[in-house]
Amino acid sequence: MSSKSAGPNNVTLKENTLVSLKVARTGELGAFLDAGTGNTSDDILLHHDQQTAPVEVGDIVDVFLYHDPKGRLTASMRLPRIQPGQIAYAEVIQRTRFGAFVDLGTERGIFLPFAEMKGNLQEGDRVWIRLYEDKSGRLAVSMDVGLAMQSIAKPSEGIERGDEVTAAIYNITADGALGITPQKYLVFIHRDEWDHTILVGEMVKARVTFVREDGRLNASLRAQKETAMTTDAATILAYLEARGGVMPYTDKTDPTVIRRQFKLSKSAFKRALGHLMKQGKITQDNAQTRLVE
Repeated sequence: MSSKSAGPNNVTLKENTLVSLKVARTGELGAFLDAGTGNTSDDILLHHDQQTAPVEVGDIVDVFLYHDPKGRLTASMRLPRIQPGQIAYAEVIQRTRFGAFVDLGTERGIFLPFAEMKGNLQEGDRVWIRLYEDKSGRLAVSMDVGLAMQSIAKPSEGIERGDEVTAAIYNITADGALGITPQKYLVFIHRDEWDHTILVGEMVKARVTFVREDGRLNASLRAQKETAMTTDAATILAYLEARGGVMPYTDKTDPTVIRRQFKLSKSAFKRALGHLMKQGKITQDNAQTRLVE
């Protein structure tokens, strides 16, 4: 059985495509679909295991074409659960040097090309993807879902500042992370509000810090300022103690340096320093911060 056959209207049949084919005959293994070449040896097997409903000779069936382990073009009635142009939250089931495959309900995964990938995906990760047809007509998926997210998003309802939301992250920008909740509310988490490095596809729980007029949400992974200040102060104390009680960082230090060294925003760092100075635990000059003995 060849891997490419001329189907209806002389259309070349290829793997990772959706086609409608006529049942030419049946056998012990299942049904054989007419590949349109006039040669029965080119007919495509629709195995019993790949049939989701009984088929008979003469039926026209919608199938997904893929290569079996021996490289033969094979058909399945298990179709992608979304249509081209639509998006889904799907699991990565295989990683290759060319990209990855994600589970959309077909007999095998749908290919995610490396060029359409965001982040270093691993098997078992779940990510938002968009189904599309590539230039050759094959189905593939992309993690570029920003426009699609905007089209399906809904203004938040009944959400107030301080509420907790769960969001799946679909993009990371220079400013922060973009996510969507199960209710299809869009959420933005600025980098200053991260408490760890966020990954594309990650599901996070965040505290709403602002509800925009358009219903979109700003959120934070960090605790409330009072709680965060205590935690941040402990981090700074531990850093000082590990370095003999002196560090070359003050409330005048560049924000980029503070973020790189402590994973804190400049404002959070300054609040923690102020808290420690009020407690009499540290002093600082223009160049250094010191523990009080």
